[in-house]
Amino acid sequence: MGKAGGGKTKSQSAVMLYYQAMRQHFGDPHWWPARTTVEVVIGAVLTQNTNWRNVEKAIANLATHHCLDAEKILALPTAKLEQLIRPSGYFRIKAQRLRRVMEWYASHNKAGLESFDTIPTGELRAQLLAINGVGPETADSILLYALQRPVFVIDAYTRRLAQRHKLMPDKDCQDYHALQDYFQRQVPAQAEVYNQYHALIVQTGKHFCGPEAKCDQCPLRGFLPSQRHKR
Repeated sequence: MGKAGGGKTKSQSAVMLYYQAMRQHFGDPHWWPARTTVEVVIGAVLTQNTNWRNVEKAIANLATHHCLDAEKILALPTAKLEQLIRPSGYFRIKAQRLRRVMEWYASHNKAGLESFDTIPTGELRAQLLAINGVGPETADSILLYALQRPVFVIDAYTRRLAQRHKLMPDKDCQDYHALQDYFQRQVPAQAEVYNQYHALIVQTGKHFCGPEAKCDQCPLRGFLPSQRHKR
């Protein structure tokens, strides 16, 4: 899924110390907050360019109308689907994307969810990326959280943390596949570990590593470049 660019990187033990420090602070977040596989897939599409609270409102609307189901979403009139997912923002564009992803999901689901298990991760990822409007973060969120494939998800929180902690050269911190490859080489290739690691990064980003950093309170403060010489 791409190779990291040049430059010095941290050792595997150091990267896992990040994981241990965040886990000690936050515990196990058990992300993604959904009851069914299809709900995870829906959430992965709706969360593009919005916060999770807005996604929850849209998912609640779909649930109220008994539409947390691929076939039922596909049967909805476009105007009705747009109305239900309106809280997630960009609802007209997202309605089109959601239909396309639900068509993909339904085509596999007809043979039973276990049919996904027969398809290699790389092939599933290629199928998702071929859907108009689905980028790497959305595809990888579906693979990891819905299908339990060991694919590390990169988002804005991950990029910010990597850049502030100088995990890689700045240009590689902004390269989705370079940063993904970095984490996948440093962290054991287990879906549960990838799930928890990414969830912990999200929690750290929300509480401490936002646009305005709160480094003095962050569980990763001891790993900052300014602190390394003191260790």
